[in-house]
Amino acid sequence: MFKKIAYTFYYIFITYLPNYRYLKIANSIRVWYMVHVLGIMKKGENTRFENHIYISGPGRVSIGKSCQINEHVFIQGAIIGDYVMIAPHVSLIANMHKSSRTDIPMVMQGKIEGNKVIIEDDVWLGRNVTVMPGVRIGKGSIIAAGAVVTKDVPEYSIAGGVPAKIIKSRK
Repeated sequence: MFKKIAYTFYYIFITYLPNYRYLKIANSIRVWYMVHVLGIMKKGENTRFENHIYISGPGRVSIGKSCQINEHVFIQGAIIGDYVMIAPHVSLIANMHKSSRTDIPMVMQGKIEGNKVIIEDDVWLGRNVTVMPGVRIGKGSIIAAGAVVTKDVPEYSIAGGVPAKIIKSRK
């Protein structure tokens, strides 16, 4: 019951605090709330958790230390490592609608839920990236702006496009 109230308070008040660029204390309040009240984030140096970030309910999101998550990010279900940078308007999708039957509308077929995205340490997700359910993005990788990631990305790779493809290795 406490977690539901804590998430409700987050959506009513905490998410609407001003952006870090306008009021630095707002970021400190959001980070404190994520670490100490919701318990979904580890505290670290230079941690940023901006305004208007959607986070799923209890047990669906875990965020490592020293991450920077920009405004208007949608995190449906994810395990996010340390030192991860997420640009504005990124979507980390964990659920999908079933669509195998054609005799009933898709909206009535139910969902496939809980297939979390895994973002390993030191990853940079560019603006407007979408990561589909169950995808793992390897350590040290960069995903170019606007990419739709449908398959796992190996460590230290640069990927981009729709669907995302490996462009080159960082090593």
